[in-house]
Amino acid sequence: MDFSLDPDQQALRDSVRRMAISRFGPKAYTWEDRDEYPWENARVLAEQGLTGMVLPEEDGGHAIPLLDALIVLEEITRVCPHTADVLQAANFGAIRVLGQFGTPDLKLKVLPEILAGDAIITAGMTEPEAGSSLTDLRTTARIDGGEVVINGSKTFNSNAPHAKYFVVWVRFGPKSSHIGAVLVERGAPGFQVGNPQRYMSGEAFSMLYFDDCRVPIQNVILDGDGFRRQMQIFNVERLGNATRALALAQHAFDLAVAHALERRQFDRPIAEFQGIQWKVADMKMKLDASRLLIYRAATELDENGNPLLINTSMAKAFTNQAAFEVASEALQIFGGYGYSKEYPLEYILRRVRGWMIAGGSVEMQKNKIAEEVFGRRFPQRPVRV
Repeated sequence: MDFSLDPDQQALRDSVRRMAISRFGPKAYTWEDRDEYPWENARVLAEQGLTGMVLPEEDGGHAIPLLDALIVLEEITRVCPHTADVLQAANFGAIRVLGQFGTPDLKLKVLPEILAGDAIITAGMTEPEAGSSLTDLRTTARIDGGEVVINGSKTFNSNAPHAKYFVVWVRFGPKSSHIGAVLVERGAPGFQVGNPQRYMSGEAFSMLYFDDCRVPIQNVILDGDGFRRQMQIFNVERLGNATRALALAQHAFDLAVAHALERRQFDRPIAEFQGIQWKVADMKMKLDASRLLIYRAATELDENGNPLLINTSMAKAFTNQAAFEVASEALQIFGGYGYSKEYPLEYILRRVRGWMIAGGSVEMQKNKIAEEVFGRRFPQRPVRV
């Protein structure tokens, strides 16, 4: 199968790259230092038709192929990873849960504001005792007349300090089949967004607290069987994760290659040393292999229009590891300069490390791959007698 880009995709890639350099490049890598959120860039994305790319046209989206959306995501990430945070939130993850499972009225209420670049939606899923084991989540929801009452807490909620809407995963009953999702708007009674905290990469996140939080019953997105159904969405989300890791690793690689041609030691460009050449060759192979795995997963969809689980898991696990290794080697090629904050190498290394955890850890992806290879499940829970 041919995974090369066709002329239209190449034109899309080139035009997005030019736009990103022009519009997002001047302030790239500065947003956290200024403690600002790139709202101005969110509106540029909306003006350029880059929000809701994979959503149906009837929901205000553009219904473009998944691969095309990933091409856009890669090019913008290479220029400004903070703008890519906005782009991913406006196309993948929580917005797709709402777009695929929300009622027409709920989508009409929420989506236009997000697609215009005026609001952000994020997911409330991980809990202190429910990370990889999402079916252990304890946040509960019950129906009380015309309202849903939510109790519990969430952690590691990226974009939470700035988000207006939250797709909160809850338990309507004791079984995993009772897991569902509810849309909660900032300011809802009984809902509190905790103080901003920082990941190692500098990204902000917040705890979410629900104390008899009440929202209209119309805000229920999934009232059951949510865990199985959301995994379809998660497959696409993981490709977004992998694409962004690839993009930053590619940027680190490009910087390292240029540096190796310019940096002189012992009266020679360091590119002439075999040790540097081998590093660059290994980095190039890892980047190309990652891109091919992502493209395969994005183009080989199952009957539901979502990527196959094994293809997604392989793309994410391999790319996450490869991106971290490439970023580390790029920093090494720069030497002390790479370890300084004068160059983005140290930031890239910190950022790609987080994607090895987020969206399903590398280890969990390898578990899924092994299950597909052996043709059987390997439950992680101890056998109950």
